[in-house]
Amino acid sequence: MTVLDESKLDTLLGKMLGDMGAAAVAPLVILGDRLGLYKELAANGSLTTEELAEQTGTNERYVREWCAAQAASGYIEFDSATERFSLTPEQQAVFADDDSPTCMTGGYYAIGSMFLDEPKITKAFETGQGVAWGDHSECLFCGTEKFFRPGYKANLVDEWLPALEGVVEKLEQGAKVADIGCGHGASTIVMAAAFPNSTFVGFDFHEASVVQANQRATESGLDNIRFEVATAKDYPGTDYDLIAYFDCLHDMGDPVGGVAHTLEALKPDGTMMLVEPFAEDKLEKNFNPVGRLYYAFSTMICTPASKSQEVGLALGAQAGPKRLEKVTRDGGFTKFRVAAQTPFNLILEVKP
Repeated sequence: MTVLDESKLDTLLGKMLGDMGAAAVAPLVILGDRLGLYKELAANGSLTTEELAEQTGTNERYVREWCAAQAASGYIEFDSATERFSLTPEQQAVFADDDSPTCMTGGYYAIGSMFLDEPKITKAFETGQGVAWGDHSECLFCGTEKFFRPGYKANLVDEWLPALEGVVEKLEQGAKVADIGCGHGASTIVMAAAFPNSTFVGFDFHEASVVQANQRATESGLDNIRFEVATAKDYPGTDYDLIAYFDCLHDMGDPVGGVAHTLEALKPDGTMMLVEPFAEDKLEKNFNPVGRLYYAFSTMICTPASKSQEVGLALGAQAGPKRLEKVTRDGGFTKFRVAAQTPFNLILEVKP
């Protein structure tokens, strides 16, 4: 009979209790975002549940329970003397401000899709087949944009592009840019707004995302941007100054083929920019909160997406610099360097 170490068991059970609470509150974060509960609290300083319900057009009894769960999670504040709820500035930045670089609500939509799509992934485990990006729940697509867009807005123009040799100067003068795997177009629109002299085209193989991206482009009022349906291996055009892949290369079935096509489409002095989830090369180096999150996404979304396509290389969201460099060199590029990084992303400069 196995004898359990009570101390280790208690530690594990405590961890599991915390994780279960976090998982249980996840749909409440989506609910609070969709109903505007966080934003209303942020706008008004502090509110009773009656006031919050009235101002958001919701039912007070439900709002009361939601507030209790949020306060118990440390996501909002409760003043027992006045029985009012509020958000600290830090909580506002995480939950209520869509443009904050630390806004995290988008990740919960993606997590929600993982629960909805679990039967498909379970089947994929048994068969070895993949699950196509477009076969996931719709909340994955909006969640992906919502999760990554604040980081792009905060870092892309001010930090990441300047880290690439000579790219900003070309963009200011007037460059030709392609954004591969653009999704809803958040990264493309950020660049197009910052560099009006350049032209930008976003390509994605998911037609519904391209439709949404073109709608966003129209809403932006920009005239130097468009979106088209195409894969990384067949998008049209040549003589691009910059070709970018934002958090998508690892999702592709044949990233080497995509990279090889990029080499053909670039100018001789052009640049390929890869933005990939931050990862170390050794597995154990990624056993941390960020790595844990990305491995989970990779299991449920990224790896199945790659395995659903031709080749099915399945790099995974934690590929790391060495594996990514090998992909670029196998695709024909000769120069590779880590240009910048954040706790969530690696920014890689790749040149012919």
